[in-house]
Amino acid sequence: MLILKRPQTTPYFNIAAEEFMLKHMREDCFSLWRNEPAVIVGRHQNTLAEIDRDYVESNGIPVIRRMTGGGAVFHDLGNICFTFVRTVRDTAGGTEPLPDFRVFTQPILEVLQGMGVAARFEGRNDLTIDGRKFSGNANAVWQDRILHHGTLLFRSNIADMSRCLKVNPLKFEGKAVQSVRSRITNICEHLAEPVSVADFIGLIEAHVQRMFPQAVSRPFTAAEEAAVNELARRKYETYEWNYGLSPAYAYHRGLHTEQGGNIEVHCQVEAGCIAALKVYGDYFFTKDTGAFEAVMAGCPLQETALRERLSGIPLQDYFANVREEEWVRLLLG
Repeated sequence: MLILKRPQTTPYFNIAAEEFMLKHMREDCFSLWRNEPAVIVGRHQNTLAEIDRDYVESNGIPVIRRMTGGGAVFHDLGNICFTFVRTVRDTAGGTEPLPDFRVFTQPILEVLQGMGVAARFEGRNDLTIDGRKFSGNANAVWQDRILHHGTLLFRSNIADMSRCLKVNPLKFEGKAVQSVRSRITNICEHLAEPVSVADFIGLIEAHVQRMFPQAVSRPFTAAEEAAVNELARRKYETYEWNYGLSPAYAYHRGLHTEQGGNIEVHCQVEAGCIAALKVYGDYFFTKDTGAFEAVMAGCPLQETALRERLSGIPLQDYFANVREEEWVRLLLG
């Protein structure tokens, strides 16, 4: 067992590190880590349907897709993440059965119960205290390796969490299922004596070390860290991964513009880009709207990309007195 020390708090690095540990390290691993504020969405979720885009963008909060399933979660420095990676070794009959979530969460429960906290495993992947969730868990399998990770709300900003993950359910139509929001709690609220985040991390690491007496504790090597940074740059920092892999969906919304009247758009989205657009309204025009709809097809639903595409279109010919800024607001919601 390798206990990886991960002092990095950059979300892109830490999410990339999970894939690196699973696919490029052969040792069984355990690590505890924290992120600066970020929203982390599940592998098959519709990113835009999970977040309050205005809030996360105005506050500079990264939105990153992870490689495991499950729902969207908010990370900040008051939230501790734990990761186990292990090899499911070949046996005479094939491979071992995949370990149950309870196998990986039991060390966390043992630490909390040892501190007098009545924590328990509930449902398919949650840890709770008095029926309120403080940990969600997920896993991924690759070849003969399994990765299990979970969150531990220790002293997280619940208000920021609520704002980041708040979205109008009527905005989106499609097959992607939005996360179910649960009643949540911070671990620190249930401790008899105050404990710092660092001390709580130390308690868990010490417990895992006792479980695996031969475990070696170390940080990433310089070469490993460089490889994780490169993976983050190529994959986890990209729009294509974080938004483009969202399932196909549709939305419709309207806007009363200052000088151009009312405009309503019906938009089909695939791979994070406009697949089809229909525009309706009482606007004035000198060119047929169909040409505008055709030109917008294929444009990523991203502010920079939208502005670039719109700047090359004679908007006033299609929509008199409607500004580029109003189109960006309408298309992004």
